[in-house]
Amino acid sequence: MQVPPLYSALKKDGQRLSTLMKRGEAVEAKPARPVTVYSLSLQRFQPPFFTLDVECGGGFYIRSLVSDIGKALSSCANVLELTRTKQGPFTLEEHALPEDRWTIDDIAQSLEHCSSLLPAELALKKPKPEESSEHVLSCEYITLNEKKGEDDVIKTC
Repeated sequence: MQVPPLYSALKKDGQRLSTLMKRGEAVEAKPARPVTVYSLSLQRFQPPFFTLDVECGGGFYIRSLVSDIGKALSSCANVLELTRTKQGPFTLEEHALPEDRWTIDDIAQSLEHCSSLLPAELALKKPKPEESSEHVLSCEYITLNEKKGEDDVIKTC
């Protein structure tokens, strides 16, 4: 069982708890709810720092886990860095595009590859045969004001 943190995306009356708290409104903690942890392993321990590898189900709060570990040790603990390595069928190693490959062609190719991993009803629609480009990309230019300088135009894709 895990109690969701007050600063979370959970909602009360259609509004995020975190938004209500930022406004100074009183927010009651949500009740503890069942969560699933498939594996939890200590990867590195160099006091006072440690690195965990956690495989868990949806709705699990890693920061809450770390805080709970600190409390169990009669101390405190917080997260310095958090990396999501898998979400559904997508993994960081296989599906994240390295920064040196942030080109239109590489991005389009990655999107095509990733769409094949999704259920058919969620997959990206393929371009129609009459569209002549290998990768279809729609761009428009928006002018911010009357002066037509290079700095005054935003390219959106």
